Amino acid sequence: MPSPDIDVDRPSAARVYDYVLGGKDNYAVDRQAAEQLFEIAPEIRDTARENRAFLRRMVRYLAGEGVRQFLDLGAGLPTVENTHQVAQAAAPDTKTVYVDNDPIVLAHGRAYLDLDARTSFLSSDIRDTAAVLDGAGAHLDLSEPIGLFFVNVLHLVGDRDDPAGLVAAYAHALAPGSHVVITHVSSDGASEELRARIGSVFAGSSADARLRTREEIRGMFGGLPLLEPGLVDVAAWRPEDGDEPVGELRVFAGVARVQ
Repeated sequence: MPSPDIDVDRPSAARVYDYVLGGKDNYAVDRQAAEQLFEIAPEIRDTARENRAFLRRMVRYLAGEGVRQFLDLGAGLPTVENTHQVAQAAAPDTKTVYVDNDPIVLAHGRAYLDLDARTSFLSSDIRDTAAVLDGAGAHLDLSEPIGLFFVNVLHLVGDRDDPAGLVAAYAHALAPGSHVVITHVSSDGASEELRARIGSVFAGSSADARLRTREEIRGMFGGLPLLEPGLVDVAAWRPEDGDEPVGELRVFAGVARVQ
């Protein structure tokens, strides 16, 4: 039986994503929502996998740049090759803090990470920057460079919560040499019908979905300089193979360095 804190009557963004990736930590309501998304945009399975592949590439890249601390916001449910695993494979002394406010993510995350002293899980809403930074500061050294990840999460933050201001608040707290990483589902190339149907799927979920234009996503980095190749389709950010994104639904990825 699920914990009484876990709402199994509404789809959870974390559990829907888990199902899309082939995971088992989800309920019927999540599977139903995911299947509706597949009907709207069958390429969602591929873009979700491309998003995870980008995350792995990014962790390895930052580890190669000497980053030994990661703050993964809106981390979702643990799956294969998570941030801390990829980072520790490159540098065993790496520390990671995952942040999420979904009760099932908290339950699975803490159980999964219970034996790893270098990794911790923080139950908090990423919109509460003060609480997140205070909690992360108990495990990470905020005076040293950090890899800050907003991977697959900011399109679940509504305009009223000012996602660009949210990114700026976190970036302002980071030491020079830190990196801000964003992936975001875009409205570019998406039909009005597709945008409306995606919104309707998430309307009854634990989070709203807000697809944004490439320029809106670029604006979330503020004045931070983007690393080459800039803000591009997630599969095209320094790919390890020649795959190109397909389908109507696009996910953009970008990485900026804190000066």
